[in-house]
Amino acid sequence: MIKINIISNNKQWSKYIKDPDRFIQTKIKNFNKNFKNYKKKTIFCTILLSGDKEIKKLNHKFRKKNKSTDILSFPFYNKKELNKRLRNEKELYLGDIIINLDKIKKKNKIIFKSEFNKLWIHGLTHLFGYDHKKDKDFYKMNKIEKKFLTYL
Repeated sequence: MIKINIISNNKQWSKYIKDPDRFIQTKIKNFNKNFKNYKKKTIFCTILLSGDKEIKKLNHKFRKKNKSTDILSFPFYNKKELNKRLRNEKELYLGDIIINLDKIKKKNKIIFKSEFNKLWIHGLTHLFGYDHKKDKDFYKMNKIEKKFLTYL
């Protein structure tokens, strides 16, 4: 089972999603019904809902890129270490995801929520050790993201 802690440092989020925490908790409840891989495990992560200024600082500090982005993911483990821990531990913290409101707020509410779901699923997939630096990895990650989105 996956549990997500939501932190919002930007009050503007509520203009687009009335209660972001409840929205995510509803989605993750559906996700957990369909995601059978780690049913007997408790897997945690945190999603920080931010804006341009905050995510730009984090992107600069941790990735040395002095620009805003739509999402950042900070996995605690590489894929090999994560798989080892998932075999041996009942509870595990995957890492953190930061999502930038300003990159998706120009869309209408229906498209906004869809884009938001795509972003946090993208971040979650990174936390599970997937990346998209090479084409073959991109296609594999994209396939997993699409599968995860059907769980919502």
